[in-house]
Amino acid sequence: MKKVSLIAAAVASTLAAGTAFAAGTDVTTDGWEVHGYMSSNYRMVDGNSVAGNFQKSDYRTVGTGTSDSTNQVEFVIKKHTEYENGVWSNYVVRSEFGNGNTYAYSSDGAQAVDDNDGFAVKEAFVELGALPYFGEDSAIWAGQRYLNRSAGILSGEFWKQSSGVGAGFETKLAGNKFGVAIVSADSLIDFSNEGKRRTRTSHDVYMHGIDIGIGSMDIDAKYIKQENLDSDPSDQADDGFGASITLNTSYYGLDGWAQTGIAYGNGTASNRGVNFGNWNSDFKDDTSNIFITSYGVWNISEKVQLGTEFVYHDLDMNGEWGADTVTRIMFAARPSIKMNDNFRLEFTGGVSQETVEDKGKATWGRTNKDTMFYSAEAAAVFTVNADYFGRPQIKPYVTYVTSESDSGANLSVDGKSESETIVGVHAEIWF
Repeated sequence: MKKVSLIAAAVASTLAAGTAFAAGTDVTTDGWEVHGYMSSNYRMVDGNSVAGNFQKSDYRTVGTGTSDSTNQVEFVIKKHTEYENGVWSNYVVRSEFGNGNTYAYSSDGAQAVDDNDGFAVKEAFVELGALPYFGEDSAIWAGQRYLNRSAGILSGEFWKQSSGVGAGFETKLAGNKFGVAIVSADSLIDFSNEGKRRTRTSHDVYMHGIDIGIGSMDIDAKYIKQENLDSDPSDQADDGFGASITLNTSYYGLDGWAQTGIAYGNGTASNRGVNFGNWNSDFKDDTSNIFITSYGVWNISEKVQLGTEFVYHDLDMNGEWGADTVTRIMFAARPSIKMNDNFRLEFTGGVSQETVEDKGKATWGRTNKDTMFYSAEAAAVFTVNADYFGRPQIKPYVTYVTSESDSGANLSVDGKSESETIVGVHAEIWF
């Protein structure tokens, strides 16, 4: 073979190899997904819009009238791409407006948002999967996100999540999803500690989808560390450990579904153990808590469904909130009755008890050791699908909340009465 032929063969071979490599990274699937959520809660008391959630966030009340966001809008935009060599990528952005805002604004073209949490980007992360050196069942991610969230269906409270900026790795282990992640969040509180930033970091390990015969089990564990503690008080916790077990089953052996969570946390993980974000308080070294919740929907018949939620939260605060121990127990239920395909009736009831040791020292004030709270709601639901979770829907409702007489809880808008009645119309959609 002539020298020029050898060179030509080498060049051809190189070009062919390059073509093969390029083909391996060619895009085979590329597309955008748009999902979203809206909750517009037009609620009134004596002709005025309403501020606050009537202590719903502390598992004392439930109901549509206790949801405090007047007009909350959320969009999730996802770009999913697949490549010829099997690698895939996700780019996810979640934006939100109005979460926590209780004002009713007009659309005058020069709207001022009188709220600290107006428009915000809640998630922005990139995920890469099936990289050849990790395996087809593995993925890595980095950015800002909500990681592994779970919330009660009637309280609406997220009890498990890691919210912040970080990175993680997921794969399959014995057929189950296994992941590790590190997520950091800076405190919202302005600490004057020589200008140093207060950063909390959660180190997460989890395994989800473990088959237990009657359903599946998820295991989550977090080691939470924080830096730049104030020198006073000196007993502030600089770390803590939290863990939870979640059971995903039928509705306790009946037709439907249920999710049951048991969590423990101490030190910096004393907020339900596995609930991490910039809202975590500065707990003491020897604080701890046990959190148990169970919620789900029972399909009683073709026309009747029942949603329920139970919460038990025992906090050993060692005087953190002025009280040594606080125990909260709540049970709530919402039967939904299908009148036809596009209309249903809903009734919501809730009862909760809060027990505060050293009641005279509690920072929120109590005159009784045990305080009872009661919630009741009736609603007519106009919807395109009368299933329990059928959306979109428009729901006129009346909510009544009250606390035990002479308890000092005072659930009214003016903070002077023990009860309040809220009248409203709630519009909701997710897609």
